[in-house]
Amino acid sequence: MAGKDKARIPRVTYERELLRLQAELVKLQEWVRHEGARLVVVFEGRDAAGKGSTIKRVTEHLNPRVVRIAALPKPTDRERTQWYFQRYIEYLPAAGEIVLFDRSWYNRAGVERVMGFCTPEEHRRFLQQCPIFERLLVDDGILLRKYWFSVSRDEQERRFRNRIDDPMRRWKLSAMDLRSVTQWEDYSRAKDDMFVHTDTAGSPWHVVESEEKRRGRLNMIAHLLSSVPYHDVVHEAVSLPARPESNGYCRPDRLLQNYVPDHAATLKEPKS
Repeated sequence: MAGKDKARIPRVTYERELLRLQAELVKLQEWVRHEGARLVVVFEGRDAAGKGSTIKRVTEHLNPRVVRIAALPKPTDRERTQWYFQRYIEYLPAAGEIVLFDRSWYNRAGVERVMGFCTPEEHRRFLQQCPIFERLLVDDGILLRKYWFSVSRDEQERRFRNRIDDPMRRWKLSAMDLRSVTQWEDYSRAKDDMFVHTDTAGSPWHVVESEEKRRGRLNMIAHLLSSVPYHDVVHEAVSLPARPESNGYCRPDRLLQNYVPDHAATLKEPKS
């Protein structure tokens, strides 16, 4: 892989640049809100490729009323009878909103195809309709950005093993993840086929080399920012109003209320 031989970015350098980019994301958010723009960002890629951790960094300092994460569960029996794209439409942004799809309608081109959750005819129809669906979104003014997070087979396996050994991250490891280890080439063929049909001029895929997560996060966020013509939004100056004189309010006795125990007071300084 192109990014495999690149040196790991030092933490200090990474954190400094990440903070700078996150400040720009706040500006982007304010521009979207002020201009009434609609931005959709699709995060796709291998299991354990770094999609979730990147989304976490993107949203860390943003307003959840403006920026939403759409991570749809498996479809219900009713949703399985709908037009495939129908369940995703309700999650699209209104004016002044950003939606990040943590996996998206491309489930049909990947996991559904490989795991046999859709028929060959349903898969063929998806590849035919998807470019049309996305062209409708773009023609209506939605800013659509699609990112594919790429990771090597060895690195994916290493990350899976880390999840098995770490009780704080074990919940991230699903049965689908385990099956993907044995079906690497099937997923590769599905991805290649998907790119052939859906990597279009109006809605291109952008590949994020995510062998080194820090580098991948910075590259993805920097590219997103560079692809949107946002600018600083000038806000009116804000000042706190003067505090009025007391009108006689008296706080109730603290003994009448239930306070959480002071757990922090029980902590001891680590021995040096």
